[in-house]
Amino acid sequence: MTVTVVTGSASGIGAAVAKQLQQAGHRVIGIDRRDADIVADLSTAEGRDAAVAAALKACNGVLDGLVCCAGLGPTASSCGLIVAVNYFGMSELVDGLGDALARGGKPAALLIGSVASAHPGIDKLPMVELMLGRDEAAAKAQADAMANPQAAYAGSKYAITVFARRKAVEWGSRGIRLNVVAPGAVETPLLQASLSDPRYGEAIRNFVSPLGRNGSPDEIAKVVGFMQSEQAGFMHGTVVFVDGGMDALTRLERF
Repeated sequence: MTVTVVTGSASGIGAAVAKQLQQAGHRVIGIDRRDADIVADLSTAEGRDAAVAAALKACNGVLDGLVCCAGLGPTASSCGLIVAVNYFGMSELVDGLGDALARGGKPAALLIGSVASAHPGIDKLPMVELMLGRDEAAAKAQADAMANPQAAYAGSKYAITVFARRKAVEWGSRGIRLNVVAPGAVETPLLQASLSDPRYGEAIRNFVSPLGRNGSPDEIAKVVGFMQSEQAGFMHGTVVFVDGGMDALTRLERF
């Protein structure tokens, strides 16, 4: 039986991914702050270490899949917290479970990014280089100093996408596939919190994809399920936008 760890498994995209993988015959080990096989706080180094240790114990050191869905949006309590979960919470799980994946059967990992990662100028944010340089304290401090939650969110998703592509090059020789799915607006608790926020709600409601609607967690999960399957055996280091055409709308002259 294929054994897959899914972070953020209690709600939203993570819950949909966990359900679909289970239906496909995977044994899923869920990680979240509540209602999960492993309850852990991925915003702290201690919580990440505990999550990795518990996951390794649960899979006996052999893992076939990893899907990192846990993340925070712009309504989080601080910009530094967004950086801590969205970048360090993902990257340290990937690093910590890499050897277990190398022992698995046709192993594959996938990170949930965002269409926001491709917005022009995001790559120039100072916090991005700090994240990629693994300086968590400085990255969080820089994010908090900017006091721009939207930028912190987009920057964290850009950085984790760059991390994934770099790691994919490294992992190719180990036989571990690693990809990114970049959703647009998806009907999740995270999106609902943003829609209800007096700072961003109106702008988010007015920023509609060319398809004229938001996505559903199940739609994202179906793409994830395919990319984790043997049918996608030659997909590696790829970023797939599942966003109703939002990337095409915002980057008409780029691809």
